Amino acid sequence: MLDYQKNFIAYSLECGVLKFGEFLLKSGRTSPYFFNTGLFNTGVKLGKLGEFYAQALKQSGLAPDILYGPAYKGIPLVSSMSIAYAKLMDSDIPFAFNRKEPKEHGEGGVLVGSSLQGKVLIVDDVITAGTSVKESVEIISQAGATPAGVLIALDRQEIAESGRSAIQEVTECFKIPVIAIISLENIIDYIESNAIGQMGAIADYRKRYGV
Repeated sequence: MLDYQKNFIAYSLECGVLKFGEFLLKSGRTSPYFFNTGLFNTGVKLGKLGEFYAQALKQSGLAPDILYGPAYKGIPLVSSMSIAYAKLMDSDIPFAFNRKEPKEHGEGGVLVGSSLQGKVLIVDDVITAGTSVKESVEIISQAGATPAGVLIALDRQEIAESGRSAIQEVTECFKIPVIAIISLENIIDYIESNAIGQMGAIADYRKRYGV
C-alpha cells in the first residue's frame, strides 16, 4: 500500500467518511463498514479529496485528454480533482460534467464545461451496479470521444449476484480499466497495522461476499 493510500484511509476515518459497525446496504447485506464520500462536505475536505484523486491518476499511468464527472456526485469530484491535478502535475486537464435534464435555452444540451474529445476519464465515487458508468459511456461515445477508464474512491471488492464484482463487470463490458484510490484490501491492511476496527467481522464479510 502506497503512502497516499494510507493517508486517504486515515483522512477518511478522521472525517467520518469511513466508519465501522453494522450498516444495512441497499443490496440488503449488513456490512461491518461504511464509506460515504458525501461527508467530504467542506471546502478543505473536498480540496483534500481532490488531491487523493489526482495522486491516484498519477500513479495509474493513464493520460486522459479530459476528465468527466457524472451528475450529481461526480460534479464536485471532477472539479476538485482537476484543480489538484493541475497543481500536482503542472498539467491543466479540461473537465466536463452532465446535466440530469437537457437545457432548452442558452447553449442547450446536457453537457457543461469543455467539449468531450479524445480519451475521457470518468470520475465518480464508487461503482455499485455500473449504471452510472453505462450512462457516462453512452454520453462520451455520442460526443465522438473515447472512454479511457473510470477513477473511483473505493473498490469494495464485493461480489454481485452475477458472480462478479461491479468493477469486473464494467471492465469486461466496456473494455476500460477501473482505478480506485483504495480497496477493501487496503482497508484491511490498515486495520491490521493500526489495530482498529472490527477485523473479525470484516474478514468474515470478505470471506462471504469478496471477489
